[in-house]
Amino acid sequence: MSSQAIPSNPFANDAVARRNVTLLTVAQALGGATPPIIISLGGVIGLQLAENKALATLPISLLNIGVAASVIPAAWLMRTYGRRVGYIFGCMAGVISGIIAAAGSVQRAFWLFCLGTFISGFYIAFVQSYRFAAADSAPDSAKAKAISMVMVGGLFAAVIGPQTVIWTRDIAPQFPFAATFFGLSSLALMAMLVVSLLNAPAPKKSSHGGRPLREIMRQPRFITAVIAGLVSYGLMAFLMTAAPMAMVACGHTIGEAALGIQWHVLAMFGPSFFTGNLISRYGKDKITALGLVMIAAAAVIGLSGITLAHFWIALILLGVGWNFGFVGATAMVTDCYRPEERNKVQAANDFLVFGSVAVASLSSGKLLHLGGWEVVNWVVFPAVALALAMVAIQARSGRSVAA
Repeated sequence: MSSQAIPSNPFANDAVARRNVTLLTVAQALGGATPPIIISLGGVIGLQLAENKALATLPISLLNIGVAASVIPAAWLMRTYGRRVGYIFGCMAGVISGIIAAAGSVQRAFWLFCLGTFISGFYIAFVQSYRFAAADSAPDSAKAKAISMVMVGGLFAAVIGPQTVIWTRDIAPQFPFAATFFGLSSLALMAMLVVSLLNAPAPKKSSHGGRPLREIMRQPRFITAVIAGLVSYGLMAFLMTAAPMAMVACGHTIGEAALGIQWHVLAMFGPSFFTGNLISRYGKDKITALGLVMIAAAAVIGLSGITLAHFWIALILLGVGWNFGFVGATAMVTDCYRPEERNKVQAANDFLVFGSVAVASLSSGKLLHLGGWEVVNWVVFPAVALALAMVAIQARSGRSVAA
């Protein structure tokens, strides 16, 4: 692959694919702002509303649980009615979730606020599939590029989410942050208008849905892709969740911790401008492996010291490693299914990956409390070693088949 010239515009001859990718990138920027809003405020509002303060971060965990629980129903909707209808429905859930969360804040009802963040997970289950929708509409030579271009929307989401909190937090001082969740609903409403313009016809009725899912999931390529995606995203969530608490425990300020997370999120999505080109040039396996190595390097930095520089450099490496590992793993998944199989295979992949994210977010704080920041970092290495070994075996197998 390294000797091939990479086209400057892989969508030059496909106007529909180019338009869809642009729309999905905008929708990603709007919908992807939801998690930063909930992550920024979920614990703060939970601390105000929950009688048991140990449950303060439950709204954030319920967001991740909602994503994992919703990917399969979301896939069914898209398989039955098409992506455009499914995405509109998902945006409607986003609008409703913001209204419910705002009502919970106004009424000081913790359970109602938690319900709102859980329903947000249903919305995000659709948002997370935008990358697959872009790949499905792109020619084979441009699938990795399409995925990385949509992921660029996450870079804008990392700005839109926090800025929404800043712009709206003082609109109604008597109801703290309620206006922010109405802002979340407004962003979902704008995303609904965007996805309604997609050129994504309803799926044709077929007498069969392709191979059984069990057969597809037994493919070594699929197993490797899922493990790589699971490890990349799960470890990113695991370390990111624990890092701010560890920074404060080590004597750093909340502001310094927040700035570290901001750099981390920028590092997560910034590389998307060129990740697709790197995959086209060097291959999916190599870029995925590089991402996993960078995640391990972040843990090495985390074990090397507890200064502000150690934390920030580790978080930046973690973000870039996530981008390479996750985008590469997603591109690997697209090798494993036929067109009629895509919805169920993508749903199975995301269920496994985001299920791991839910577990990681729930367990990270507990492990930090029990063992400290060092133990959190040591957990990274066995998982990365397993994923790297599988990627290496799969890459060698692919070279043997090609030979």
